[in-house]
Amino acid sequence: MNRIDRLHAILTTLQSKRIVKAEELAGKFEVSQRTIYRDIRALEAGGVPIGAEAGVGYFITEGYHLPPVMFTKEEGRALLMAGKLMEKISDPAVSRSFQEALTKVRAVLDNEKKDELQGLEDRIIVNPFPVSAPSPANPVLDQLKEALVQNRVVEVSYFSNYKGEFSHRQIEPVGLTFYQNHWHLIGFCRLRQDYRDFRTDRISELKVLNERFKPFKHPSLQEYINSLIRDTADLHRVELRVHHSICRYITDSKYAMGLVQEQDEGEYWRLTFAAACLDYFARWLLMMLDKAEVIEPVELKEKVAFFTAALSKHYKKGDEQPQK
Repeated sequence: MNRIDRLHAILTTLQSKRIVKAEELAGKFEVSQRTIYRDIRALEAGGVPIGAEAGVGYFITEGYHLPPVMFTKEEGRALLMAGKLMEKISDPAVSRSFQEALTKVRAVLDNEKKDELQGLEDRIIVNPFPVSAPSPANPVLDQLKEALVQNRVVEVSYFSNYKGEFSHRQIEPVGLTFYQNHWHLIGFCRLRQDYRDFRTDRISELKVLNERFKPFKHPSLQEYINSLIRDTADLHRVELRVHHSICRYITDSKYAMGLVQEQDEGEYWRLTFAAACLDYFARWLLMMLDKAEVIEPVELKEKVAFFTAALSKHYKKGDEQPQK
C-alpha cells in the first residue's frame, strides 16, 4: 500500500472509532509506530483536526465533518455478499436493518459500480435448498444488544431443552455469538453462579433491568471462547476410519460433531473428534452402517454395539407372528 492510500485508510479508521491507538494502526497497516506518527502529522498538516491523549490514542475532533467515503468495487462486492448471507443467518428484523444500511452504502457509489452490483445481485443465491424453515423473528436480539451496550442485567424466562421446562434467570450478559445456525447469549447466570450459553430462540420472555453490572469483572467474549477451546477435560477423543463412499454424506455434520483433524489414507479417511457426549455420537455413527470403524475409545464401540442390538430387537418384534 502506498502512502497516499495509507493516509486515506488511516483517516477512514479514525472515523470508524472514537479512539484509535497508534499500535493498532501500526499492526493494521504493517508499518512501524514511527511511520504512523509521521502519517498523523501529515493528516494534521492537511487540515484534519486530530486530537491525541497520552496512553489512550488518537481521535478526530468532534464537530468535524468529512465528505462521504467512496467504496472500491471490491468493497461493494463484499458488502453485497454479506447482505446475501445476512438474509439466511439472521432474523428478519436484523436482515431488514442490514439491507437498509446497504441501500445507504449504494447511494454513495458511482453509476458504474451501482450497475455492476445490480447485475451481480441477481446472480448470487445463498442456500437455495434450505433443510429447515427460515429463522423466525427474534425480538430479544435488539434488547440484548441494548443490554450489552449499557452493561445492564437481563431477566429471562428460558426453556431448557434438556430438562424440558422453563426457568427464570437473571443474567449479566458477556456477549452474543452465532454458531450452529443460532444466536447464543453468553453470560454470567446468577442462578447457577457460573457462565452459561443460552440459545436466544429459547428465551420466551426478556426484560432489561435498570441494574448495571461492572463488565471488567467478567472475561471478554473472546477470552471466554478461548477458555472453552483450551478446556477439553470433559471432551472425549474419538478416532474413526470412514470409507470414502460415505464421506459426502457427513460433509457438514462432522463439524457439528467436533471434528478436529482429518487425514486421507486412500480408501478411508481417518477422522479425529473432540466429542462432548458419546451416546449422542454413537447415534450419529449408526447412520454410517458398516462404512465406518471406531478406532477409539472402546466405550464408543460398546455403545454402538448396544444401540445396534436394541434396534435389531425392536424391529424383529414386528416380524414375530402370534402362536396359533
